[in-house]
Amino acid sequence: MIKYVRNVKPASLKGTALVRLDFNTKDDWRMAAVIPTITFLLMNGCKIVIVSHRGRPVIGAKGGSLKNGVPVGFPADLHLKKDAALLSAFIKRKVSFVNHFRFGEIRRAVAAAPAGSVFLLDNLRFLPGEAKNDPKLAKELASLVDFYVNDAFAVDHRANASVVAVTKFLPSYAGFELEREIASLSKAIVKPKHPVVLILGGAKASDKLGVIAHFRTRADWFLLGGGSANSVLALEGVDVKRSVRETDTKTLAALKPLAHNKKVIAPVDFVWGSGASKGKIVDVGPKTIAAFKKKVASARTIIWSGPLGVIEKRAYAKGSVALANAIGNNRRAFSLTGGGETVMFLKAYKLDKKFSFISTGGGAMLDFLAGEKLPGIEALKGKS
Repeated sequence: MIKYVRNVKPASLKGTALVRLDFNTKDDWRMAAVIPTITFLLMNGCKIVIVSHRGRPVIGAKGGSLKNGVPVGFPADLHLKKDAALLSAFIKRKVSFVNHFRFGEIRRAVAAAPAGSVFLLDNLRFLPGEAKNDPKLAKELASLVDFYVNDAFAVDHRANASVVAVTKFLPSYAGFELEREIASLSKAIVKPKHPVVLILGGAKASDKLGVIAHFRTRADWFLLGGGSANSVLALEGVDVKRSVRETDTKTLAALKPLAHNKKVIAPVDFVWGSGASKGKIVDVGPKTIAAFKKKVASARTIIWSGPLGVIEKRAYAKGSVALANAIGNNRRAFSLTGGGETVMFLKAYKLDKKFSFISTGGGAMLDFLAGEKLPGIEALKGKS
């Protein structure tokens, strides 16, 4: 059973907390989501050591390495120094950035610091042991602190050392945002209110197969856009020309049942691109938007993953904008979305407040909604 940090007796929160966060996004929306956890720990007089990651650093001859514990040769934008400054502005106190992984020195610095001190280590993915769920790295991280708090839902589908192995060495709790994620996503899969409408867009259909399978008998309607729609339309014999679609035979075999499923509404008209996008479907057309809006208006549970068009261009974002507004207008429905691309789009158009819940996860959200057990959450249950 998961222990939530907000329910822990203050006496058990004395000392130093290792807090796993996820700053792997283009702006500060994930950071903003975890401020309540940091504030709560500071109010309890804790010291905090934050660990996070950014991107997928290449380690070795073609990438970076450690020299005397200092990461060298990695792209500048993968370091977390700017995140330390940004977090400092959020919590209005100094955040000490640690630019090396000499754990003996870090232990001494943390031990000597006064209560309320906050440290941020550099990108953990500079260490090969992170992705390998290495217990040695986990033990080093655990040696810095007294207990562990996971508030990084977006990475909980990965068995990393700072997510899974570390729980073997410390009392471990879920933070405020992780608690919200579990409660909100569970609401969509445990006795959801009907009609249930799933909107599946984005470039890739393959990463949504688990959700499709899990909701095949649970959803009332599947609304398709983007690569998911193009792939199904191609299976139906529609000439999608150069449009983004799946070509993997296993993925196509899994999608084939959708091609003739009465619950599935694929686009009936399209916007075709020009210039470099000539010959590609870049958005859904007005008839499709009208059909989608009708289903959304009657829904009581709405799950949206992935935009309907090439949202990088405003001219190709009309379908996604219309859909987001339709979701916002249905105040009787519980609506959720997630994934970096979708969230950044919603924020750019100031549509993010129209949803009941926005998940900080992308792949983690899809895995959770597919009914899969996430390693990071299972570790908090003692089942890693």
